[in-house]
Amino acid sequence: MLRNNWLSLFTLFILLGLSGKINAQFGLSHEVGVIAGPVAFQSDYGERYDLSTNIKNSGIGIGIIHYLNFSYKAECNCYTPETYFNDHFKLRTELSYNKTKFKHHGEWVKPERTSLGADQLRAMTGSSAVTNLGVQLEYFPLSIRDFTATIGSFGPFVSLGGQFSYYNTEASSTMGPLGTPLTTFPKYLTPTDDRPHGFSTESGSVWSIVTSVGTRYKLSPLSDLMVDLRFQYYFSDWVDGLKPNPDLYKENKANDWLVWFNVGYIYYLQ
Repeated sequence: MLRNNWLSLFTLFILLGLSGKINAQFGLSHEVGVIAGPVAFQSDYGERYDLSTNIKNSGIGIGIIHYLNFSYKAECNCYTPETYFNDHFKLRTELSYNKTKFKHHGEWVKPERTSLGADQLRAMTGSSAVTNLGVQLEYFPLSIRDFTATIGSFGPFVSLGGQFSYYNTEASSTMGPLGTPLTTFPKYLTPTDDRPHGFSTESGSVWSIVTSVGTRYKLSPLSDLMVDLRFQYYFSDWVDGLKPNPDLYKENKANDWLVWFNVGYIYYLQ
């Protein structure tokens, strides 16, 4: 399975490289940038729909991004033939990394709760480090040409795409090794999928769908500032290292997902 995952990743790299070469032959221009910002991870830690869980189980993400700009030819310093697609779409590729630490928050770990189960939940911690590689198609409802030509202008956009992610999870307890009734809340002792328990310390890979909304701000003829709010949905519930058996615990029925607010700087290559 791991071999197949790395083969998929390698294939994606090759396709991205070929895409860049093919588009370069058509004279399209390129943009590169960096992004960073806080990540709120919706995991199986804590109480469902509890605001403090979503806020406190947060981390940080960073990344490098590349754009194919269809409206401009860098080789001749001129615009491409004017079409709706050229003036309203850009193709974004990205390599990013985010890490989040987890704890249980909410009603069941309040100080006034003194049961063994409450102590087990309070003692349990985890983390997930995720490396993402993927592509998004960004749509700009306003003219890309007009935005490019106007210093101080805004270029709002929405995007949709997919990413291949490699994750590394950890789960532990200050009460001792997880996996025994003395240290582990009963909910996480039940076998799930092919794991002996409802928790796992593992590495793996997963596909995800990504959508975002944001805007650019034109700083100079060759640079933009960008803000971006992303929603990323993983096609797995093991990215955070927890998955209580969904047949027994109906409240844990959703896969893992996150929201990432980032700020970026983009430079136009000539």
